[in-house]
This record gives sequence, C-alpha cells and structure tokens, in this order.
Amino acid sequence: MAADSSTTITTATGSSDRSPDATGDDGTGRTGRSGRTGRSGRRGAPVPPRPGHSPALTTGIPRAAARIGAFAVCQAAVIAGFGLLITGPAREFWPMTAEDTAVEALEDARTTTLDTASTIASALGDTATVVGLTLLACLALVLVPRLPRWREAVFLAVGVSLQSMIFVLITASVDRTRPDVERMDDSPPTSSYTSGHTGAATALYAGLAVLVLSRVRAPWRKPLAALLLLLPLLVGLARLYRGMHHPTDVAGGLANGALSLFVVGRAVLPGHSWVGRPPADAMDIAVAAAEEQPAPAQKQVTVIVNPTVTDEATQEQLRLVLAQHGYRDTPFVATTAEDTGGGQTADALRAGAELIVVCGGDGTVRAVADALAGTDVPLVLVPSGTGNLLARHLHLPLRPAEALAAGLTGEPRALDLGRIEGDGLPAVHFTAMAGAGLDATMLEETSDRAKSVLGWPAYVLAGAKGLRTPRMRLTVRLDGGPELRRTARMVLLANIGTVQAGAAPVPAAKPDDGLLDLAVFDPRGAGGWLRAAAVLLRAKRRGAGGADVTGTGAGDGGPVEFHTFRRAELAFARPQSREIDGDPVGPGLRLTAEVRPGALTVMLPARER
Repeated sequence: MAADSSTTITTATGSSDRSPDATGDDGTGRTGRSGRTGRSGRRGAPVPPRPGHSPALTTGIPRAAARIGAFAVCQAAVIAGFGLLITGPAREFWPMTAEDTAVEALEDARTTTLDTASTIASALGDTATVVGLTLLACLALVLVPRLPRWREAVFLAVGVSLQSMIFVLITASVDRTRPDVERMDDSPPTSSYTSGHTGAATALYAGLAVLVLSRVRAPWRKPLAALLLLLPLLVGLARLYRGMHHPTDVAGGLANGALSLFVVGRAVLPGHSWVGRPPADAMDIAVAAAEEQPAPAQKQVTVIVNPTVTDEATQEQLRLVLAQHGYRDTPFVATTAEDTGGGQTADALRAGAELIVVCGGDGTVRAVADALAGTDVPLVLVPSGTGNLLARHLHLPLRPAEALAAGLTGEPRALDLGRIEGDGLPAVHFTAMAGAGLDATMLEETSDRAKSVLGWPAYVLAGAKGLRTPRMRLTVRLDGGPELRRTARMVLLANIGTVQAGAAPVPAAKPDDGLLDLAVFDPRGAGGWLRAAAVLLRAKRRGAGGADVTGTGAGDGGPVEFHTFRRAELAFARPQSREIDGDPVGPGLRLTAEVRPGALTVMLPARER
C-alpha cells in the first residue's frame, strides 16, 4: 500500500542513523551541539528526532496498526460484555424474554419457498462465500483500475479479517446455546452469540457498499449500495428463520461487522486520519529537515507529471521529498493527451527551470528528454508507468519517493540519445529503443486496459498474436557503408540493452558509449526462437563484462544479428509497424536513426557512475 517509511526517508535525506555522540540528540528533540531545541532556521518548525526519519514522510502504518489493535480490543470487550449481560442479569427482562417466541413464530411460518430462499440468503454469509468474494474483490481493486486501489483492497480484506478474529474471541467468552427449535443447518461448535454469518456478511457487503458510494460516480451507485447493505439483513433474517440464532445474536453480528469496517476505514481509506496522511505541519517538518542540510538546494525546479499513472497521494509525497531537500513551492505541471510532456518542458525551460523532474512512464520520459536534448539542464527520473525501461536499465529505485530522493542527491551524468525520423514521422529523440516489425505490432495490439490489469506481461500475450504476421524484407545501411539486405521478424534500434523482467534483447547497448545498437531478429520456427534465446544469453554474458558482441550471428543466416552504428538507414519493402520508446507511431517504409552522444543529462546516484 505504501513504501516502507524508514527506507524511503533515509534515502530521501541522504543520511543514515547516527549515534547520540555524533549528533548530540538525546532522543527528546534537543540538539546538544548546536544548543537549539528542536528548531531549525525558523521557529515553530520541529526537527525530526533522528536525521533521515522525518515524520513528514512516514506512512503512519505502525500508528494505524496500533490504533486498530486498541479499538479491536475495546470492540471485542463491548460486544462480549453485552453478550454476558443478555445471558446473565438481563436474560429475564424484555426483549430477551421474547426472543424464543420470535424464533418459534418463524419456525411456524416455514414453507418450501421460504426454505429455499433462506438457504440462498444464508449461503451469502458462509465462510467459503465470504472468503472467495473478498479475494475476488481485492484482486479486482488491485488489477482492474489504471491506478491500483491498494487502500480500498486493504480496507476490505482487513475489515473482514478483523470481524472474524473478534467473532472468535466473543464466542470463546460468551457461552450461549442456540434456540430450542428445529434447526435447519448443522450446529457448529461455536456459541450462538454472535452470528458469524451476519458479521461476515456485514463486513463484506457493507464494505463493498462503502467503496461503491465513495469511489463510483455512476448514477446507479446508490441503488447498488442499497442492495449491498440489504444483503447482511437478509443473511441475519435467514439465520433466524433457520433456527440458528436469537435476534440479539444477529444484532451482535451486525454490530461486529459494522464496527470492524468503521475502525479499519478510519485507518486506511484515503481522506481519513490514521494512516498515509502526513501531519498538519508536514511541510514545516520537511523544510526544517532541508535547513539542517549543509547546503540547501537553490535550483529552480519543475516537475512534469503524468496524472494518469501518478495519483494525488504520490504527488503529495513527492512534494514533501522536494521540500525536505530545500525545493519549496515546486510547480507540478500535468501532461495531457495532446501534449505528453514536451510542451510543458519547453515552457519550464523558458521560465528558467534549472532542474526537471519527470514523473511518468516511457512515453512521458521520451517527450521530456526530447525537449531537454542538448540543453544541459539535468533530469531526475521518477518512474511511474508500466515499462520504465531507462530507469530499470540505470538501476534506479522504482518507488517514486525513493527515485526522486536518489535523483536529488545524485550527480549529473551525460547519456546518449537516439534521434530518429522516417516517412510521416518527424525527427524526435528516444531514450531506450525504437523499432519495427513484431515489437511494434505487439505494442499496437496491447490495449490500455490489458496493460493496467496485467502490466508488462500483456505485451507478451500480444506478441504471440504478432507471430502470425509475415516477416519483413529490408535494406540496412550503417554509417554510409554498403547496403545490407535482410529478412526479419523485427528490428530494434537500441540505446539501452535491457527491458522488463531482466530480458536483454540488445545485450551490449549502453546509453553512454556514443553509439547505438542494431539488432535484427529473424528466427524461423520454434527451433529458431530457441537458438535466438541462446544467442542472446551468450551475448549477454559477454556484453555484461563490457566485451564486444557486435556481429553475433551476423551475415550467416543466424537468428539474431547485432551491429553498432552512429547512423543507420532502414528501408522496408512494404509498410511496417513502428514504435519509439514503447509508443506506436504508425506504419511506414523508412527509419533513419543517429546517435547524439551525451545529449541528455540525468541525475544518478554516485554508485551508478
């Protein structure tokens, strides 16, 4: 649901825990060496007790877990106390004296139709049903939306689980026999108080109703929520009808499920106060931490953010990281479908930006890098999309806050860019790879929905469909040399060698060698793909040590052929699908690519140099 706070924050400040002797911190916020008492630079802004552990960036998970535990104990005590009351001193008072009469009346009213209906309603609260539906709902919340609903999934899963744990505690504390009527189900060994079916149904279906009301904007959300809220009542009525519980048992189950949802909802759902929300003075804390740095940053920074893959909670955390490093009131500029980052970056440069932070996927990074090419204005990569190829190749953290912190505390490093153009394709830069053939077809066939549900494996499934397309015929001219005629399934023009899952289709490609790499894939049949995989594995082992792998399988009918170049001209016999940094750019007959050595400056941790 959220990054581990200590890891994120230690990276964010670039410092590690120091002993009291080194800092003079006695654990009370007093700094002996400086003589200041929990203040830095401006009064009223508290300094974190330990360097690198600002509460401005904590997730709040330990505090929320402690509160859930404390409230759960109180909840169990109250409901169990009520159970001991109705089975003890209050059992001779109304309405407890009327409970048996009510259950007997339901027994007398039984019919075949009602029996069937009660069986269905009771099954909605069965353990298997509740567990299965909870699991499916949680998986849907995580996999289906473009931005996974981790908090909502945790809310539902923990709410149902908490209700179950409290139910076990209560039944162990309150020994109540079931009604003295003919029971239509096998009697479990647990006490009649509370109704476990009703409690579980309340936690699940009322929890889903809460999510529908708070997260859905469709006009049918209220009728659906009302139906979901009705289900626990039907389960409770069915348990009464079937002679399994007294009315107060069902009331206790409803209370247990509802209170469990309330406690967990307060802890984890967005908009509530127990977890994931920084304290009210979080920005003051972050700024105070920045003022503790030896040399607070003074550069003018602009953050280019793709809002479709970066939610508001992540953006707020990034603001706190920036403030903690001395970048206050940093503007966040959102990309749009019409302008994916290039225009926003150009505007920021004209406004005097000295550092650009890009928060998005490969397409956003490419657009921003295209605008930054040759400017010497450094870029901080904050990966948020599906591929994040350049960030993965550079071994940057994939959690946004950690990646931002690593960039802000890093050193500038010049990387190459590829410049590519073709028929119907204006000249643009790419950071990772461009290509034609199977890989471009695969990208064209992968829907946004598939990517949001499956992530990068969606590309693999789409690629399987592309294997049915005929191989291409092309000519290749490298650095003005002789024309090479080839057939191929796909060609890749690469600035980096690795992609997702550690695969390395162009193993020797490096973003700082002043060259681009060409890979021509022409495997034939299943055996050809196996030989291609073997070639890639051998090339990766040689390339990992810096050895040249150029020409592996070249010119001999092999399944994979590698070349390095400064300028490449590719001409296809018929229009081919094309892509640049994971974005399809339409079919065409030509691609021309050349390297621009050191055209992009990226902030990288010192260890990456």
